[in-house]
Amino acid sequence: MLPECQIQVRGINVIIGHFGAWPPLSEPLPVIDTHCHLLYDGIHERLERVLADARTAGVSGFVTIATTTSDAVRGTALAGEHPDVWCTSGIHPLHAADPISWDDMHRAGQHPKCVAWGELGLDNHYADPPAALQTSVLEEQLTRITAWRDEGLVKPIVIHCRRAVPQLLPILRASGLPADRFVFHCFTETADDARAVLDFGAWISFTGVVTFRSAPEVAAAAKLVPDDRIMCETDAPFLSPEPVRGARPCVPAYVMHTGLFLAALRGTSFDAFERTVDANARRFFSLPDSVGRAAITGSGSRLA
Repeated sequence: MLPECQIQVRGINVIIGHFGAWPPLSEPLPVIDTHCHLLYDGIHERLERVLADARTAGVSGFVTIATTTSDAVRGTALAGEHPDVWCTSGIHPLHAADPISWDDMHRAGQHPKCVAWGELGLDNHYADPPAALQTSVLEEQLTRITAWRDEGLVKPIVIHCRRAVPQLLPILRASGLPADRFVFHCFTETADDARAVLDFGAWISFTGVVTFRSAPEVAAAAKLVPDDRIMCETDAPFLSPEPVRGARPCVPAYVMHTGLFLAALRGTSFDAFERTVDANARRFFSLPDSVGRAAITGSGSRLA
């Protein structure tokens, strides 16, 4: 179990443990939720409330992630309706057997609010779809992304990797795509796996899993990532962090809990960590400079 940590937020001593933060925070603490699924059940049917609550908590931007090509098309429409929402285009490995429209993936990728390809990758936690099919769909996506890149459609890539680092890294290397244009989202692997990903040159992003008592290896990995290659996310509607782990669904507002925990874990103030991950998100996804601290208005931060 990780020990409790004390950090400073806006000059206030805040104790962070697996129970959350105390005292409650009185000012908005802006963070960009770099990975959420705003079209998923549990969120989409009450989307306006979910977004409003997150903005009140201080979330200044949302990247809604595609898992199928039809999802990617819907994501462009959603992003077009909200100035602080961006989207991606790609096929999740667990949807490798679903119908695929490469034209839709390409078309969604051309949308001005589409900031990345993905999420794509490998998932060895499940036997279905088979690994061979997951690999085939991944390699086809990377081939097409390379061709589109050569045509001028240059975007970073969001990677889904579950128990698959040794299999996935050689495929990414073989693609010839720049290593620093990949982010391994929702990192749940070991510290050794994190070192391998970092040695490859990719980024790493953490969800609420890093706050779990049952995931000390993820916390150990989070300590290793350099400041210029770390990001923070929810993966909403999944993986609510401590101290709201039982909450269903996870919502983008909860990114604050993960950010606070990561700051304490890494021995820094939340202000400094927030500035770092905001700048990283803007740089990786080519988000406008207005997203982040400058975009925050409001009078309070509500974390739960």
